[in-house]
Amino acid sequence: MHDRIYIDANYKSLNKFGEELCGDRVQYVPLEDRFIMVLSDGLGSGVKANILSTLTSKIMMTMMEGGASIEDTVDTVVHTLPVCSVRKLAYSTFAILQIYYETGECYLAEFDCPGCIFIRDGKLVPIQYTQREIAHKQIREARFHLQIGDVLTLLSDGVIFAGVGALLNFGWDWDNVSAFLAERAEPDMTSARLTSLLSDSCNDLYAGQPGDDTTVATVKIIPQKIVNLYSGPPENKEDDARLVTDFMSMEGLRIVCGGSSANLVARELHEQVVTCMDYLDPEVPPIAKIPGIDLVTEGVLTLKKTVDMMREYLAAPTDSRVLQSLDIPHGAAMIAKMILEDCTHLNLFIGKKINPAHQNPNLPVDLSIKLRILDDLAELAKQAGKVVTRHFY
Repeated sequence: MHDRIYIDANYKSLNKFGEELCGDRVQYVPLEDRFIMVLSDGLGSGVKANILSTLTSKIMMTMMEGGASIEDTVDTVVHTLPVCSVRKLAYSTFAILQIYYETGECYLAEFDCPGCIFIRDGKLVPIQYTQREIAHKQIREARFHLQIGDVLTLLSDGVIFAGVGALLNFGWDWDNVSAFLAERAEPDMTSARLTSLLSDSCNDLYAGQPGDDTTVATVKIIPQKIVNLYSGPPENKEDDARLVTDFMSMEGLRIVCGGSSANLVARELHEQVVTCMDYLDPEVPPIAKIPGIDLVTEGVLTLKKTVDMMREYLAAPTDSRVLQSLDIPHGAAMIAKMILEDCTHLNLFIGKKINPAHQNPNLPVDLSIKLRILDDLAELAKQAGKVVTRHFY
């Protein structure tokens, strides 16, 4: 494995029915050289479980980030958190995942939680664990190498007990959950969609009233994917050819936003712009086609709607309604989906010529509405973990 890998990660928790706080906690952080995720499940439910799992995940995350060994990390957690005096049980269970970008090397440690589900090419891969005792706790560990397309899913207990109580659950154990995921993990499914799928299925089994905190955390290994988006004519007309040459020389998907931008690109490429009338949405202007460009849309209205959709996604990335909205075949959803689901690196090519149609008389002359929307788009893409580069003309 020689190419650097990228990581697409998401999680979703369902609170135990009647509880305001979740007793499970997921934290993950992309560092310079590696990615760390911790899932912790506090004993019981509600406030106490929430505090225990939050403390556990926070201590682990902070220590692992600082480069502490697993022994020291577990030891610290064991000695910091109380043991339940009644049940003599540990405060909190956990799973830790650490993945190195350059090598694809993965380290997994689990204590008292359902095992990680590892899927490759639509098939379940058994994880070879070794067991050892750290601070009087039995910890399972595994080291293995990951490749593009691999999916790792961490679960809390609520997932494999889904249905208990409300429905007689005879068939939904770890084996069923992993088979369910392996069967449905399509090659192009994002971590958000897989997480949403499993979480919604658990919620259905619980008939909408989870008997336990139920958390699914999914990590997907993806390759570098580049999206190039161009909008706005350059300030100086003599830069038209240079802009289009720069834009076309980039690898990856290409999106052109705006009528004048589309005409400029078509002219420089000696092609025609053809408007598509097959899907009409009253809110979003129709898309168009130019040979050699993956997506051509109208400008400000479409970009504004794209930004709204990206905001909605970032607020609830595993919400099935939000995910379905990305599949609508209009220009704004198509841009949002490309940036959110098919992109690790976003290159923005921005022409700074002011379009008089976008001017608000109350704004200073140099502040075009479109430039502000493109600023928002860049900011949201960064929040979604994309590497964003801007080129101005």
